[in-house]
Amino acid sequence: MTTVFGVDIGGSGIKGAPVDLDRGVLAQERHKVLTPHPSGPDAVIDAVCEVVRHFDHRGPVGLTFPGVVVDGHTRTAANVDKGWIGLDAAARFGEALGLPATVVNDADAAGLAEVTHGAGRGRPGVVLLLTFGTGIGSALFSDGVLVPNTELGHLEMRGKDAERRASSAAKERHDLSWPKWAERVDEYLDLVEMLFSPQLVIVGGGVSRKHEKFLPLLKDRRTEIVPAQLRNDAGIVGAAMAASRAVPATGSGGGGAGRRNAR
Repeated sequence: MTTVFGVDIGGSGIKGAPVDLDRGVLAQERHKVLTPHPSGPDAVIDAVCEVVRHFDHRGPVGLTFPGVVVDGHTRTAANVDKGWIGLDAAARFGEALGLPATVVNDADAAGLAEVTHGAGRGRPGVVLLLTFGTGIGSALFSDGVLVPNTELGHLEMRGKDAERRASSAAKERHDLSWPKWAERVDEYLDLVEMLFSPQLVIVGGGVSRKHEKFLPLLKDRRTEIVPAQLRNDAGIVGAAMAASRAVPATGSGGGGAGRRNAR
């Protein structure tokens, strides 16, 4: 069994576990801590260290981040502290952990897991994973190859970022019923379907646990829409996958490469 550690950094919680890469499942029950507020780099890095050290892990660590990640640097921070913008996050995590660290966009990580081990496994053509949570994350694949950092939650819908209207957080913020929220999700799906013509849309994020409450309410469309199979473990699994594919860091346990877009 090949195991690598994965950490999923979210707006409300930071969770991690060793991952069985051969099967795409957690090798141990995950450990979770609350995301610090404010969610600046120092506080989040401390919380990540707490999660990893809970398992006494030694070896590569993959981490998700809710924003654009290029070569280990975090370029945007829509739903976390702005102090992340322009940070060499892979190096900072690597230094704090004393382990090789790889950082990947959170939705891209979940997509890697779903396309390899979950609802998108073996599916050709254009596959799109959408995570509905604090925002809307996206991972776009063409014949299994990731197009990184698509950030489709920031498409404009009615003059606002789509995630401001159609995320799971928007449902809670506006106290929307499932049917009313499904109408907003439908409007968003119309937009991404028009732009990308996917053959398959995988719906992930925490709300995917309740997919039976809203997926049947969506209108019929040419795109097949299915719930994610790995659910909230997808980010952890995908982060570990990204770390396993990264070029090992040189030097004394610093940060590794930011991402690899391989099948």
